[in-house]
Amino acid sequence: MVLVIKSFMAFTVPKGIKSSWTRLWRQDIILYSIVCLKTSYLCFLVLLINSLVLFLLTVTVFLSTLTPKFYFALTVTSSFISGLIFVFEWWHFRKYGTSFIEQVSVSHLRPLIGGAENGPPAPVAFSANSGENETNRQNMPECKVWRNPLNLFRGAEYSRYMWVTGKEPLTYYDMNLSAQDHQNFFTCDTDALRPSDTVMQKAWRERNPQARIKAAYQALELNNDCATAYVLLAEEEATTIVDAEKYFKQALKAGETIYRRSQNCHSQSPQHEAQLRRDTNVLVYVKRRLAMCARKLGRIREAVKMMRDLMKEFPLLSMLNIHENLLEALLELQAYADVQAVLAKYDDISLPKSAAICYTAALLKARAVSERFSPETASKRGLSTAEINAVEAIHRAVEFNPHVPKYLLEMKSLVLPPEHILKRGDSEAVAYAFFHLQHWKRIEGYLCFHWVMIPYPLEKGHLFYPYPSCTETADRELLPTFHEVSVYPQKELPFFIHFTAGLCSFSAMLALLTHQFPELMVIFAKAVSIVSVVGLA
Repeated sequence: MVLVIKSFMAFTVPKGIKSSWTRLWRQDIILYSIVCLKTSYLCFLVLLINSLVLFLLTVTVFLSTLTPKFYFALTVTSSFISGLIFVFEWWHFRKYGTSFIEQVSVSHLRPLIGGAENGPPAPVAFSANSGENETNRQNMPECKVWRNPLNLFRGAEYSRYMWVTGKEPLTYYDMNLSAQDHQNFFTCDTDALRPSDTVMQKAWRERNPQARIKAAYQALELNNDCATAYVLLAEEEATTIVDAEKYFKQALKAGETIYRRSQNCHSQSPQHEAQLRRDTNVLVYVKRRLAMCARKLGRIREAVKMMRDLMKEFPLLSMLNIHENLLEALLELQAYADVQAVLAKYDDISLPKSAAICYTAALLKARAVSERFSPETASKRGLSTAEINAVEAIHRAVEFNPHVPKYLLEMKSLVLPPEHILKRGDSEAVAYAFFHLQHWKRIEGYLCFHWVMIPYPLEKGHLFYPYPSCTETADRELLPTFHEVSVYPQKELPFFIHFTAGLCSFSAMLALLTHQFPELMVIFAKAVSIVSVVGLA
């Protein structure tokens, strides 16, 4: 027995047979695992199909219990709620220019879901071919308000308009800016030393026009040579340009005397220097208004001479834009060579632009080709070099202020220009077109030029700094309420306004169909519900 056991233990399996057994064992395990997985998957499918069948039966039973009244109430309620949301979205967009739902989503929901916060805007890429892009970039605020160089007279023009129409042509914001200008131009720290100037200092702060006029007469009683008192009377009490000119001539006589006196003692102290600056402002203002009076009374050559003399005498006061008054007077004389000479000096890359500069340059180039220009001929032979230059000049002007063409083409009615304007805004367009429309009408065929062929998208900047987004708000403050403010670029309706309007209309249509055809709509609703459930499953 012991020998048998020892012989069995000494027996060894050959290597080939051992490897075959191992390989067969592994294959059996893999096959067994696959069979188990397939069986489990089939069982899961059977259970899932059973659950879906039960769910569909439950949904079918539930839908069969619903009456047409339920569907009608559901569609009416949905239409009413979506209509309320639509009205609120529309009101919010008209008042604030944005969608309320989008605003809430960006400011509240986006941070909650881990969205990135709004970072600083990306820098604007300017064209390397345009030298005006970099130089026109100003460090000043986007919507800085400027004094209108061609502003009208309150008593002789604005007030007469109000008497005739019953409408107030100036806004409170505009008049408040003028009051601040008057205090800056016509007052200084030494006014307390002179009783008449003290009275006028209070007069410029008065809101009531009659109180200002009364204070001006009080100042004249104290000092018959008070130039600022005559200025106030010329601006607000004179009801005609002739009367205003008389007051301004008296102001000029008094202002020149005070100016010479200030020149002699301006180096004595800082107070005397401040007084000289004030007297210089008064003298320049009076001479400019006298030139404007001469222009309005038809003495255009005299007005041109006065403006040229004023610009030579005070060359450092270019920020007052006296050259724009000169351009308008020269256009009235049809002295186009002189206009071109003025543009050559002021239409410079380093100087700030205006609608008067850009559109006058376009006017000159359009006038050079207007007599021989024909759209039919141009479409056949193409544009000549001069015509291309004219069209490019018009594009440049329209890009600077896209509101002007509607007024020049008489597609929109004009109102009296405000006392302050916003460059590139509707207020500047009104001020420009009010005085320059007649000059464009002298050009034969000016309506034929391609006013709308402008670079797109214009607001991103092509020749000038990108169009500011705050012009609408500032223009509404400057222009009267009865004027429809031009908006550029036109704001597109947000997505949610379209969505809520469509949802409201669709729900109302379903409510109407449910009311008219209840049985058919119930069958349709059940079919749609079942198909939707199956599709989701």
